[in-house]
Amino acid sequence: MSTTTSPRRFPSVQVLFGAIVVLLGVLLLLDTTGVFRVDDLLVYVPSLFVLLGVWALVRAGLRGFVGPTVLIVVAGAWQAVALGYTTVDAVLAFWPVLVIAFGLSVVLGTYRSKARATDDSYNSLFAAFGGVVRRNTSKAFTGADLTAVFGGAELDLRDAELASRPATVNTVALFGGAEVIVPRDWNVRMEVIPVLGAASDERPRREATNEAVDLVVTGFAMFGGVEVSD
Repeated sequence: MSTTTSPRRFPSVQVLFGAIVVLLGVLLLLDTTGVFRVDDLLVYVPSLFVLLGVWALVRAGLRGFVGPTVLIVVAGAWQAVALGYTTVDAVLAFWPVLVIAFGLSVVLGTYRSKARATDDSYNSLFAAFGGVVRRNTSKAFTGADLTAVFGGAELDLRDAELASRPATVNTVALFGGAEVIVPRDWNVRMEVIPVLGAASDERPRREATNEAVDLVVTGFAMFGGVEVSD
């Protein structure tokens, strides 16, 4: 019951991101047309992206923490600079924190894969400067972690069956691409945060046969892309 109603009750990350962009556009339009000066309001725009990152953590159930954490850290630092609490040079000194967060995501993804399943019910794919393709035929698929850095990671779930709904695939795409291939009748919800990247469901639009979400794709795409296809 809760599975079918929660997507309606709460906005997705994409919807919230789009709303923030629309709000920013409206403020800029008011400013450029001279209707209302918004300089004081624009200073607080980074805080909206901090809230977006926090919401992404909540929606992902803390499973895909890297993308939201990066967004929170970067937007938070941007906000601190905008308010004059620190300088750009001081913030840049802490950029290795992002490298640490990325490394932790790879380690935790591998650990989850080993801890949750002894068979093919949970996959962990990592591709760096190359490509990896995995076909899952499990009758009790629970989820996966896909990481692509200057490479590509592809997970084929067309022959998989779900242990319970929804399963979760967490993705990280940095200068690379992650693709999830699903059965045509699956209802997929995208929760990927694109920052100078892309996240899309490339399947042809069809009439929904049920409201239950079969798969949630979470994660982070920066200078790369995450794609769902069939």
